[in-house]
Parts: sequence; C-alpha cells; structure tokens
Amino acid sequence: MEVLTTITLDAAVVGSGAAGLNAACRLKQFGVGKVAVITNGINRGTSRNTGSDKQTYYKLSMCGSGEDSVVKMAQSLFAGGAVDGDNALCEAALSARCFMQLCELGVPFPTDRFGEFAGYKTDHDDTLRATSAGPLTSKYMTEALERHAKQLGVSFLDHMLAVDIIVNDGRAVGLVCLDLASEKLVPVNCANIIWATGGPATVYARTVYPESHTGCTGVPLAAGAAAQNLTEWQFGLASVRPRWNVSGTYMQVLPRFVSVDANGEEHEFLTEVFKTPQALLQKVFLKGYQWPFDSRKIIDGSSVIDLLVYRQEVLLGRKVYLDFTRNPYLLDELDYDALDAETRSYLQNAGACFGTPIQRLLHMNAPAVDLYLQKGVDLKKEMLQISLCAQHCNGGLSVDCWWQTNIKGLFAAGEAAGTHGVYRPGGSALNAGQVGSLRAAQFIAAHKAENLSADAFFLAAKPAVDRHKAFCGAIHGKADNARALLQDARERMDVCGGAIRTLPQMQTTLDAVKAKLADFTQTVCAESLEAGYLLWDTLVTQCAALTAMLDMAQNGGLSRGSALVYNADGILPDGLPEHFRFLPDRRTPQTVQQVVLQDGVFKTMHRDVRPVPQPDRFFENVWAGYRKTKNIE
Repeated sequence: MEVLTTITLDAAVVGSGAAGLNAACRLKQFGVGKVAVITNGINRGTSRNTGSDKQTYYKLSMCGSGEDSVVKMAQSLFAGGAVDGDNALCEAALSARCFMQLCELGVPFPTDRFGEFAGYKTDHDDTLRATSAGPLTSKYMTEALERHAKQLGVSFLDHMLAVDIIVNDGRAVGLVCLDLASEKLVPVNCANIIWATGGPATVYARTVYPESHTGCTGVPLAAGAAAQNLTEWQFGLASVRPRWNVSGTYMQVLPRFVSVDANGEEHEFLTEVFKTPQALLQKVFLKGYQWPFDSRKIIDGSSVIDLLVYRQEVLLGRKVYLDFTRNPYLLDELDYDALDAETRSYLQNAGACFGTPIQRLLHMNAPAVDLYLQKGVDLKKEMLQISLCAQHCNGGLSVDCWWQTNIKGLFAAGEAAGTHGVYRPGGSALNAGQVGSLRAAQFIAAHKAENLSADAFFLAAKPAVDRHKAFCGAIHGKADNARALLQDARERMDVCGGAIRTLPQMQTTLDAVKAKLADFTQTVCAESLEAGYLLWDTLVTQCAALTAMLDMAQNGGLSRGSALVYNADGILPDGLPEHFRFLPDRRTPQTVQQVVLQDGVFKTMHRDVRPVPQPDRFFENVWAGYRKTKNIE
C-alpha cells in the first residue's frame, strides 16, 4: 500500500464541528503558525446536521434581575455528579467570553430591544441561563466559525480520516491518516493535536446522531488515552426519519402518542396507563422540560413515557408515532382549566390554549414545523415516527483543566471530551465545546511543543504506518461484509447497553465484541477502507463502554442517569412489565469511573472527583500572576 508524503503542522485539529473549528480559530488567534483541520467530511459532523425544537446554548445569565455568578454556574454543572470541579469552573468562567465571540461572528442569538439576551429554563437546570438561535443553533455556529477559520488562514485537509495517534515516550508526536480519495496512508508530523471528533455516533443503531456523522473515539482509546463516564449516555425521544430530537415545544403542545401494530391497528397507548387526561397531559408537557430519559423521573416524573414508548416498539414490535393533527383522547378541545398549574400557566402565557397540537405548535414555534417540512415531513398532515434513541455521550476522553488527556500533546474538546457527568443542563455541551477548545488552544500556544525532526518522526511513525499497511491489505476486498457487521454490532448494543440494560446480555455482547476484534483481519472484508475502519473504531469503543457498564452494574447494579439497569430486587413502575424492574440510585456520585487500555485489555478504576477550585481572586494577585505567566501552567 502506498504511503504519501508526510505533512508537517504546528497544530492539528481532528474534527470539523463547532468545537474543532473554534479550536482552529483560537490557535491562529493566539499566534500558532501552521494549523490544519483534519476531517473526513467538512459537512458531515453532528454540529452541522443536528438540532431540536429550539437548540439550546447554556451560558451565564445576561438578562434581567436574577442573580447569577461564575461560581453558581460552576456549582450547577458540578451538581450533575461525576463531574470534575475544575472543568466546571472553566466552563462557567469562560461561557460569556465564548458566547460573545459567537455573537460577534454572526450567530443570531436573540436579544430584546435593549440588548439583553433573554433566557429560559432547560432540562436539569432551574435557572434561566439557556438561550437559542432556533432549531439550527449548532449549524449556525459551525458556519460562522468556518468562515472565521478561513479568514484566519486555517488549512482544511478534507476527506482525510485519522486512523492512529503516534505516541513516543508518553507524548503524541503525530498521526496516521487515510486519504479517502486515494485510499493511501498519510503520516502527519505534529506534536499538538486537538481531538474534536464528536461523540461515538455509531455505537448504537437507535440514535439521533445524523447518519453522516460517525465519531472516532476508538482511535485515542487504542492509543492509550483514558476515558471516563462511558456509562453515562443521554437517551431521549427522537424522530426516526429524519433523525431529530422531539424535545421542548414538540412535547409542550401536548401531542397524541400512537402505536401501530402489524395489523395496522392504532393504539393510543398512554391512555392505557394514565388514569385521567390531566395526569397524561401533565407528563407529556413535562417531557418537554425533562426530555432526556432519567431513571429518577420514572416513578414521579415524565420518563415513564420513554419506557412506554420502548415497550411498544421493542417488546411489542409496534411502530410508535406522534400525532400533532389530533388531541389526546381524540378530544375536540382540551379542558385547559383542569390542567395542572405549570402546564396551564405555560400555555396561557404563550397564548396557546386552543385547537390541536399542530395549531399550538405553529403558534408557539413555527420554525419547528418548517424544519420537518424542509426534511419532507408535513406535521400538519402526517404522523411522525419516533423511538427512544441515543443522543449524546456525557462521557468521553479524560482531560485536565486545560483539556489535555493523559497523553501529553493530545487534547480533547467537544463531545469527545468527558467533562460531563451523570446529568448536565441542556445546551451545556455547546458551551463546553467552545470553552474546552479555547483552553486547549491557550495551552498549546503558551507552551509551544516542538515537532520531532523529519528523521526522528520517520522512525517513530514507521511501526504504526507498517501496521496500518498490513491492516488495510488484510481487510480490503470486494466481498464486503463490514457494513452488515457494523449494523449487527449496533443492534446488539441497543439490546444490552442502551437506555435499558441487563447484566447477562452486556457480558454476552462484550465477549462477542472482543472475539470480533481478535479475529478482525481474518474475518472482515471491506470494499471501502473507510467502512472497515469505522467498524473497527465502533467495536473498540463498544468494548470500552461495555467494560465500563459491566463494572458499574457488578458493583451495585443501581440505575442512574439516563439508564435503567434491570434488578430483580427492584421496584416495578405501575403498568409496566417485569423487564423494567429497577433500583434507583438517589446519590450524587462523587467519583469518576475511568477506563484505559493496558496490555491489550480495557481496565477500569475509580477516583474521587476533583473539587471546584477556590482560587485567590484578589485582583492585585491575579494581575501579578497574569503579567508573569498569563496564568497558563
């Protein structure tokens, strides 16, 4: 297999989403010379292709008389459990700086006529820090940041897949990439790498990640980068075609939930469980605020709806839909006076106490209707198929307060970094991606790690290049089975390690994943090398995640966050089968679970969370430190 000429960079950013593009912009702003974004497709990432009813950006409050502070925001992030306090403090302290840069670059966050950025309440938060530029907030961010990156002179190595991180004496010194056009290997000599490939989107089959986005978590895991909180995913209701979150207003307009069996018979299945229309409508309304599935909100909250959807689709084999054309119970008009106070107040304040769900949605959030129409679905005329889907990985690569991993010179930002814990406020991921990429760029610019010489890099890269030449030669062929194997692996993960988890099935699936990785080059054939690498990366990530999930289940077996772990001694929600018996974990986790590849095996460990720092904030002392070192250490 041919190897192309080595590319030499001062800093490489792997990934072209909002975090990666901001990293590239910041590196150039801070004076780093040759910076390139390496991406398998500039328009393929999650940031560019995903959203919700009004996609949320979480930042320090900038409106009204409500009290807020950096420390209060940090404490809100830290309260999610299994969160490191220094990361939380950074995300709070730099939220305003990062948010204002996006505004200055043209992202249309709304203000009132006096310039205040109005806020609203989002999931897992009781403040009004959330804001939105509409259903496509992250898309607007990537477009603005890409324009800025090009103005700053950032290079773009498009259609290039990073397949290995070259590590020499515990430090990243470069990459091995696959040129997707020629299917030839490309070494990259670079001592500063920011990994911003998003979440591991192909781990599950039922997912709201855009089909174009794959993620690339397996590569740093295989290189020895530690990960944390891989047990902590976020699952929520999403449409199947197109893949889109049905959170917020989609629920607050009180749509009708319908399943259709093999005979075409409709079942308004929520009415079979809730005793009164008022109880049903309250839970559906709360699903907008409480959109992520949450094991704490099964008994007394709205997450029982997620389980009822799962039961209809997975256990009963029916297709599940949202019907916006008719009211629940097929009522001509809802009794708004009989609704609970929160639901009634919200709809009254919105002037939406009338009509059908689609009429309320058009009144409250017309862009949410237009979005589906642009994607070929007319909510005014047809039902929308939904499923309980993986939406975000709260875990990821372990990083310090500069977003550097345990491998020196390798940083992670955006969803690739594991700075979230069990819970996170909605929209905090967009802020974390901007802050983390800024911090990584600051550190790289300040410390100026030098690349290996050409000869030294050749020697360091040769084992990896030779390994990949052999790998590609072994799997490349026309009798393609890689795509079918990938779909099979994803569907197995849905069954055992999704929102509903069972220990025996996780163990069986982990054993199967390990076996497939062990005989990968003997059994996998890929007409496209990209497809072969995608299968390998997915299996490596599944292996790490299942190892983490099993460790957690075997040490307590309690359900927490966005996962229900079956427990025969647990409680069973009313109206649900034995499959959903569980024991909820009511504690706030003060430890972080890490997983790392050692001697070819993923191993887990637990450590205490790093507390929220309490630095010396006296101005003269901060100023003195800034003049001396810019406080980058």
